[in-house]
Amino acid sequence: MNWKPRLCCIVFVCLSGILSSAAGWADDTAVAIAAGGLVPRQERRIVMAKEVLRIGLDKVVVDYDFRNETNEDVTTEVAFPVPPYNSEVPETLPSQQTLEKFRLWVDGKPVSYQADIKATIGDRDMTEILQADHIDIPTFGHYFGKDNANHFFQESVPDFERLPESEQERIVKAGLFDDSGGPAYAKWTVHLQYHWTQRFPAHSVVHIRHEYAPCIGFTRIDSPSEVFEALAADDPPANADSVVADQVSLLSGFCLGKSLQKSMAERLLKSETDPVEIKNLSAGILYPQWVDFVLTSANSWKQPIEDFTLSVERGQLWIKDREAVVNFCTPQQMPIKKLDPDHFQVHLTNFVPKAELRIGFFDLPISKPVKP
Repeated sequence: MNWKPRLCCIVFVCLSGILSSAAGWADDTAVAIAAGGLVPRQERRIVMAKEVLRIGLDKVVVDYDFRNETNEDVTTEVAFPVPPYNSEVPETLPSQQTLEKFRLWVDGKPVSYQADIKATIGDRDMTEILQADHIDIPTFGHYFGKDNANHFFQESVPDFERLPESEQERIVKAGLFDDSGGPAYAKWTVHLQYHWTQRFPAHSVVHIRHEYAPCIGFTRIDSPSEVFEALAADDPPANADSVVADQVSLLSGFCLGKSLQKSMAERLLKSETDPVEIKNLSAGILYPQWVDFVLTSANSWKQPIEDFTLSVERGQLWIKDREAVVNFCTPQQMPIKKLDPDHFQVHLTNFVPKAELRIGFFDLPISKPVKP
């Protein structure tokens, strides 16, 4: 099995403008980009009467009921800003970053939106150069990478490769690409924002839904027993190496209870002698994945959120013959209600978000009954 980072990075993720993307953890790691809700421009008279947030590994769907309690219609720009991102992870698949992955409905009807796109290198605006050469900015020139039949990672940048050699040399010299190590590697930062004009009639409720594919963070933990031991300690060892310390910090952000930590550690230990786990090259290794969401973007509207529901879907992870386990720190430490084996829910009323959300998904060896 090839464990190159496989960032399913469809970067239609939202940020309120106050957070940056989460930091990477180690080799075989991808960065999650925090998502958030809709943000009004200079408008705090509209109440978020209801928010239903559904998070899975494949899709994030958010339904809102916005209420205008004033005696006047309110018309304002509503934005879905994407945090700046670049091509720091070569194995990212920006070819999958298609605009169609962000979808919007108002009162049940599909709505179009505008996209403002800019490319920068440092403080230089490189948008016009790229547009003149018809190089797609959000996907870094329609970058494409995949494993071939021999599990060798192949990369291609069609928008760059179709240019005359003289133009390729010119934009490489301008700093837009680095082609010294093989396929051209984009060097710009993408600034992307979706927005549209929204009318909120007086004394009325407007229902808005949007959905997108999240940018998933992941890593591999090769020595989970050491990490779980440090995580369980009241005072984590000060001499732990930086990788272990980062992994402890990561796992602590999922609010794993003591019993769950113990169960996970035991199952991973048993997997070291499991033929299936050994065959899949996953024996004794923990593969956390996570989806980030910026809850505090809701505070851009009139506070509080009167009715808030978070629903998390277990989903299917990467490795065959493993079980997906979900855990996360809930807003205001509210209990998690298990709706069925694959869906979990948290419900709050009059909710003012104070922290962001990180949903953890874990590939674990299937717990097998002990033979008599």
